[in-house]
Amino acid sequence: MEYLNFKLITASIVYSVLGILILVLSFIIIDKLTPKTLWKEIVDEHNTALAIVAAAFMLSVALIISSAIHG
Repeated sequence: MEYLNFKLITASIVYSVLGILILVLSFIIIDKLTPKTLWKEIVDEHNTALAIVAAAFMLSVALIISSAIHG
């Protein structure tokens, strides 16, 4: 029953939560650095290009965080 090692499960959960928090924090920082609110531009103004840039940013930060966690 190697797969039910609670130490590894706990470590995976902690690293997942930590990665999500870093991703959200970095998105908030980018949102504060831009002149307009990203959410308002994407949802209210239907700015598709900005939505693609925001998604690319989140994917790139997620890849960096996952490689930092997994080594």
